[in-house]
Amino acid sequence: MKANDLTLYNTLTREKQTFVPLHEGHVGMYVCGPTVYGDAHLGHARPAITFDTLFRYLRHLGYKVRYVRNITDVGHLEQDADEGEDKVAKKARLEALEPMEVVQRYLNSYHRDMEALNVLPPSIEPHASGHIIEQIEYIKRILEAGYAYESQGSVYFDVEKFNADHPYGKLSGRNIEDLQNNTRQLDGQHEKRNPLDFALWKKAAPEHIMHWPSPWSEGFPGWHLECSTMGEKYLGDTFDIHGGGMDLMFPHHECEIAQSVAAQGHDAVKYWIHNNMITIDGKKMGKSYNNFITLEQFFSGDHPFLTQAYSPMVIRFFILQAHYRSTVDFSNEALQAAEKALNKLLDAYRRLEKLEPAPRSDTTLPDFEKQCYAALDDDLNTPQVIAVLFEASKAINSAAAGELKLDAAQIGSLKHLFDTFLFDLLGIRMADAGEGGADMAPFEGAVDLLLQIRKQAKDAKDWATSDLIRDQLAALGFDVKDTKTGVEWKLR
Repeated sequence: MKANDLTLYNTLTREKQTFVPLHEGHVGMYVCGPTVYGDAHLGHARPAITFDTLFRYLRHLGYKVRYVRNITDVGHLEQDADEGEDKVAKKARLEALEPMEVVQRYLNSYHRDMEALNVLPPSIEPHASGHIIEQIEYIKRILEAGYAYESQGSVYFDVEKFNADHPYGKLSGRNIEDLQNNTRQLDGQHEKRNPLDFALWKKAAPEHIMHWPSPWSEGFPGWHLECSTMGEKYLGDTFDIHGGGMDLMFPHHECEIAQSVAAQGHDAVKYWIHNNMITIDGKKMGKSYNNFITLEQFFSGDHPFLTQAYSPMVIRFFILQAHYRSTVDFSNEALQAAEKALNKLLDAYRRLEKLEPAPRSDTTLPDFEKQCYAALDDDLNTPQVIAVLFEASKAINSAAAGELKLDAAQIGSLKHLFDTFLFDLLGIRMADAGEGGADMAPFEGAVDLLLQIRKQAKDAKDWATSDLIRDQLAALGFDVKDTKTGVEWKLR
């Protein structure tokens, strides 16, 4: 285990820190999952892929990882505040469905999209609606600690009182005085002592579909509460990593910290990690901006913003080409460039599989594996890993062109490099990235057979047959290229 080399940027401390788990050999990781009231879009793909990569790398390093990704199916209101309609309930009302019907439909769709993106399933995927009792008990502890109050059947967290004893805003770097000055009074906030106070429990209006009995009212939990409750239940009162998109830093994660400190007397999370946003024309891509493209639309190409369909592996590679803490701006040109780059790497891998080792090498290769580990250890720098793989591809392509000789050990080392970093850790699947892969084996075999017949025709100087096979393959969409060491083909 080489874990002491891994550094991660901790949003809480605003610096890279050496990763040292709370319990040797074990890692607890909690990531905010989707609110299931609509189809997943590109913005949902980024945290899923970011934390999937971290999950893969931690396991690769030898850790036993318990990865919890929650499902918000109750309590997330339309205004992302304490008023408005529950997003799941609103969808259920509009489509004349039971709320859990909406949840199941979009959760099934989300899981299909995640599987297509080769995102590994988490260890536990708890639902907010399945933990109402635990959330009620958590509220009781906050009330007993004196940091919450009941008002007209609802329960609110007392931010000002909490801030007198503990800093509120330390994750996002916000000052409570500035927050108070900039917080506008919303309808319904007459129940609160302070506009900054947030709901732990909301009394349900008569028309509200989803509600449960509690000591305070028939109602439902606030959005922020579920993560504090389920994080503690499945990972303990302190755990290693809490992740999510940067848009969740305030107020969601800030409120989580306050709730946990209020209930437990100490911080629950050691490392806070946030991925940055995907934008379109400089604006965050999301449902609230009505500028999102669903993952299914990317896969099919069926959207006015798209000029073509993009495979799930192109989407995954596009996201991994940028560091997780940097903004990524969507464009067809950027996705097409990602598709081209990914195909170059996969082409190099196919050439590598066909390389015949030389008895003796005439070159010394850099330590590509060491460079890739150094990149991932440096706050999960996936763009640098990709850059190293491109350097390795140059050596492979030169060997395939007969410009240098690689021995069996070097070829084995390069294959291990790609298998480990491109496929296992970056999560790229050959079969889903375009041409190639295990699922394409019969197809590839048929093309290789045709090219073998063409070679026999060329050896026999039967140029008519040789040219016929080449031209017919070209008409069907295949690029066939004769090289010094043989022939290469790819589907255009």
